[in-house]
Amino acid sequence: MPADPRTAVATVCLSGALEDKLAAAATAGFDGVEIFEPDLVASPMSPGEVRLRCADLGLSIDLYQPFRDLDSTDADRLAANHRRAEHKFDVMRALGTDTVLVCSSVAPDAVADPDRLAAQLHGLAERAAERGLRLAYEALAWGRHVDTWEASWDVVRRADHPALGLCLDSFHVLSRTSAVDGIADIPGEKVFFLQLADAPVLSMDILQWSRHHRLFPGQGGFDLPRFLAAVLRAGYRGPLSLEVFNDVFRQADPVRTAVDGHRSLLALAEATAVAGAGTDPVGGPAPALEGTAFVEIATDGDAPALDGALAALGFARTGRHLTKPVTRWEQGRARILVNADGGHTAAIGALAVESADPTAAARRATRLGAPPLPRSRGPAEADLPAVTAPDGTALFFCPPGDDADWSGDFRAIGEPTDGPAGVGVTRVDHVGLAQPFDHFDEATLFYRAVLGLQPGSTGEFAAPFGLVRSRALADPARRVRLALTVSLLRRGEWAPGIPEPQYVALAVDDVLAAARAARDAGAPLLAIPDNYYDDLAARVDLPPDRLAAYRELGVLHDQGPSGAYLQVCTEVLAGRLFIALVQHVGDDDGYGWTDTPVRMSAHRRRRLARRQPAPGRVTPEIEGLA
Repeated sequence: MPADPRTAVATVCLSGALEDKLAAAATAGFDGVEIFEPDLVASPMSPGEVRLRCADLGLSIDLYQPFRDLDSTDADRLAANHRRAEHKFDVMRALGTDTVLVCSSVAPDAVADPDRLAAQLHGLAERAAERGLRLAYEALAWGRHVDTWEASWDVVRRADHPALGLCLDSFHVLSRTSAVDGIADIPGEKVFFLQLADAPVLSMDILQWSRHHRLFPGQGGFDLPRFLAAVLRAGYRGPLSLEVFNDVFRQADPVRTAVDGHRSLLALAEATAVAGAGTDPVGGPAPALEGTAFVEIATDGDAPALDGALAALGFARTGRHLTKPVTRWEQGRARILVNADGGHTAAIGALAVESADPTAAARRATRLGAPPLPRSRGPAEADLPAVTAPDGTALFFCPPGDDADWSGDFRAIGEPTDGPAGVGVTRVDHVGLAQPFDHFDEATLFYRAVLGLQPGSTGEFAAPFGLVRSRALADPARRVRLALTVSLLRRGEWAPGIPEPQYVALAVDDVLAAARAARDAGAPLLAIPDNYYDDLAARVDLPPDRLAAYRELGVLHDQGPSGAYLQVCTEVLAGRLFIALVQHVGDDDGYGWTDTPVRMSAHRRRRLARRQPAPGRVTPEIEGLA
């Protein structure tokens, strides 16, 4: 694999009409496209006009697809299929592409005998060769007789024609088997094309899995670096091409989807290079992360409530920005900036990470398609490199250390705190970001690729209004941790809830002492119902006095196999944000997701209590969950 591999995308991956898809592919930086036949059939452009449009956009047409159900035990039907193929050859010549994807047959009359099938493929390959064209034969995972890469290679080998080769599709291969190393033994010149897709590991009908749940590389559970490495060892030197069927992608902004897809190929190429095959196209691994420099909360709706909560949680107001309405709060190594000109509800507007090489980190982010963040700054202010994450959060790259250059942007208004102080907060444990429904997988790939975070625990839990999907991400040293969540279905109108709720989890060494100090200082801690503690007593053998303290302070206890995750949460502050004090016991590395439904219900109940209707008046429950 060269340092700058050619990339392509099948038009089936993207939303819109064919002209929208082509423009999106070019904008995202792809070198070529696969033309999906239904897109061409529905287009007012002739094949020749599509060829010219692609040339104007700098795109090659690398594949025309699909040609289905070629082989047949019925002589008349086989002849009809050959006539159909001749017409498709005319289309290919007009498009300017020389390779067509031929899928293994799913028809009832498909040929079972491999020699007979090879002979039929040989015959069509002979017709294609006369016109300077090639057939890339692909085993569909649900093919009637050919459904594995080994079976497709056996047929191609038997046919023995220079115009007949393989198309290897990662979904069709990896959904059936993990035995991919043998692909490296296929002669490279017989691998005509490569299609790449990831997918979550599901137990379901393969056809439905393929048609609705494919993802871009790095967003699912397949071992794509190992697969790609085997294909490269075979000698394949064609484009890395995406073929992804996904219900969300087919409705989303095609440019955004195309950028996400292009990023996925670069990240996959990098991961494959790390595994020992090919050259890294990104330019080196993500610089090591030293921790969270700061979290910026943007608000102009209820800043006093947020300020009061931070003060009650033991934070000291230590600085005011020289030119912007931003206040710096500190406790231990945790720094929170409050931007009073950022929005009507409190929201995490920016996340800053301490990077061993901020310039290199920003350069990597740009190479991976992250849009640079436009910023206005004064002449004496730090020029921090920054990009925008998929959910709109600004991501800053800062040098490590308490005296990093960004701190000079603030005029001191108090004494910074050294070490544990206030209620005992030591650092930012993690940041919780709920993602828009359409961008959850994109966000996962973004943080993995740009920051070099590794995926951790995943799962689903039953929230008060439906299932919520969760995914953890962290750097290898666990200094920067993110918890991403998304509602699997959009909430109903009767209880719309809080859109994309967020939180900041702050690490403490003793959650009981921290919670008691915060409560005594007036922090708006969340009350948890007694039923939770009755159930906890049955599940976990806790000393009575500790259980009583949990009940008094609203502490949640998530017991895992290697320890426990303890947390106490504030009420929702200024619309959509809350703060948690968390303690890890033993070797726990979790996020407290088991207790999330209890916390969400408690948040909703508290918000409803604040908006009681006037006596005698009945109003719908419009307040949501966090």
